[in-house]
Amino acid sequence: MVNKKQTLSISNEDLLEQALITADEQPYKIPDNWAWTSLKYIAKWGSGGTPSRKNPEYYYGDIPWIKTGELNNSYIYNTEEKITEEAIKKSSAKLFPINTVVIAMYGATIGKVGIMGVQSTTNQACACGVASAALNYLYLFYYALSQKDNFIELGKGGAQPNISQETIKAHICPLPPLAEQQRIIDRIESLFEKLDQAKELVQSALATFENRKAAILHKAFTGELTKKWREENGVVDNVVQHSKYSGDVPFPIPDQWEWVTLNDVAKYKKGPFGSSITKAMFVPKAENTYKVYEQGNAIRKTVNYGSYFIDENKYSELKGFVIVAGDIIVSCAGTVGETYRLPDDCEPGVINQALMRVRIFDNVEYEFFIYYFNEVLKMDIAGKSKGTAIKNIPPFAILKQMPFPLPSIPEQQAIDRIIYDLFEKEQQAKELYDVIDKIDLIKKAILARAFRGELGTNDPSEPSSIEFLKKVLAK
Repeated sequence: MVNKKQTLSISNEDLLEQALITADEQPYKIPDNWAWTSLKYIAKWGSGGTPSRKNPEYYYGDIPWIKTGELNNSYIYNTEEKITEEAIKKSSAKLFPINTVVIAMYGATIGKVGIMGVQSTTNQACACGVASAALNYLYLFYYALSQKDNFIELGKGGAQPNISQETIKAHICPLPPLAEQQRIIDRIESLFEKLDQAKELVQSALATFENRKAAILHKAFTGELTKKWREENGVVDNVVQHSKYSGDVPFPIPDQWEWVTLNDVAKYKKGPFGSSITKAMFVPKAENTYKVYEQGNAIRKTVNYGSYFIDENKYSELKGFVIVAGDIIVSCAGTVGETYRLPDDCEPGVINQALMRVRIFDNVEYEFFIYYFNEVLKMDIAGKSKGTAIKNIPPFAILKQMPFPLPSIPEQQAIDRIIYDLFEKEQQAKELYDVIDKIDLIKKAILARAFRGELGTNDPSEPSSIEFLKKVLAK
């Protein structure tokens, strides 16, 4: 909204002319009785502040203090921290009224939105908009929600993505008449309610699938899944084998199995030191070059990720880190424990410092190893990972001694077949993950249509929003 002092020196017509967006600056066509304006003309904007942490008493109050991580695309009624009135007096924190729309301006949360369900304060990373008489606060909220990607794009360019309060105030907005704003809100909320109900059903089905999957794998690795197979194949009365693992066992296994260590079923090789492969060594891809496989290959489960190559001399120097078809690569930093088996047509190459190479022995089937590694050991590995900000795979001394339940090869093959068949029957449940993504895309499409006047709610006979905007600006 415009400062009252400005209105004393600017006529109503000039003020309106400033507030309206000219035809050549309008990004798309809207109904004739709507108007394009900037957010600064239809809401009063401010931001917050952080009371001094040197005075802990400031944070023992009862006034909600919102941080950007608490913006939840909905109403905010409670906050992790609450401050005192004294904290507001001694800082740039301000108390905003109920229904203030909050937009995150900094970092990874940029563009997140919330609505104050109670009077609240915020930190300086939040822009707070109080809707004018020309604007329904829920219309502002949904419009801000629809603009998240645009705000993120506006924040690019620095070491940390940020937008300013001025950027938000200058952001343009289509303004329908107030009655149409309410109809748009009602239509959005009606459609979103149906989509949320559908999403809940999908999430419930997914939870059922994940529970069933966990139960199947538990039965697989405790031998229950192949109990009938052992009876049918006459291996019930086999003598208990000597265990190669001396630690505490995670769970009971059949007498015909044995506990071994990861070191007993595969050979492991971590990537070279970072100084062994640097960007200065990379060369353009050519006939006699070799691919440098990265963590992204393991995480994305593809050989097509990455574009770094080394020449033949460097490849020879790094021959201890060469990988070939059938090798398993494992991510070792940050996203720890993601696995990918290199296909037969993979390019020859080496692993970088963020990967581990695994070559399984003849006593274990690939599928059985991967099922156990991905579904059981990955969580244990993450728990034992070293590092604070970035987790790293445990040292080999720990990793190689982690327990592994080992049936005979025929029983491993039987387990692989049963798991595959059972998971195939659950394929429809797996595909529900895509449905959730589609629901979120549908919501984005609804918002896009809403602010173009394409939800079928507009009444062209209603007076133009321009006349009401003119009255609001003059106040």
